[in-house]
Amino acid sequence: MTIKVGDKVPTGTLREKTADGIDEIATDDFFGGKKVVLFSVPGAFTPTCSAKHLPGYVSHAADLKGKGVDEIACLAVNDPFVMEAWGKDQHVGGSVRMLADGSGDFTKALDLVLDLSAIGLGVRGSRFAMVVDEGTVTHLAVEPNPGELDVSSAESVLGSL
Repeated sequence: MTIKVGDKVPTGTLREKTADGIDEIATDDFFGGKKVVLFSVPGAFTPTCSAKHLPGYVSHAADLKGKGVDEIACLAVNDPFVMEAWGKDQHVGGSVRMLADGSGDFTKALDLVLDLSAIGLGVRGSRFAMVVDEGTVTHLAVEPNPGELDVSSAESVLGSL
């Protein structure tokens, strides 16, 4: 069953490439005790993700934090090395955490998988955004068409806060 508003975020492990190596991020710790905006993209370096989705969150990071958001994170079913490289390419700095769900286990637990095997891209994550307050989803917006950006944009999330 797809995660919905009012649900607790599932327990899992994400990964983040840092200067010290690969950090394992326990979702219970990451989402616990704070307000997090998590947005997911079908893939790093893909057109809509690189031209609009991630840049929108980078440019609106201060606005989101001004609305009480403690962390902003980008999630993709990619490895942590790709996520780090994409973050550097997009000049993310410290504004957005670049979290990898390499095997898609967390994305599967959310039931927000996007199967793009028919076009050679394999199983990915849906394009979505959620606000998680102390581990509970308070806002969830899933794009009906993964190539478009509307309900999961930074501007849309800002309007929901």
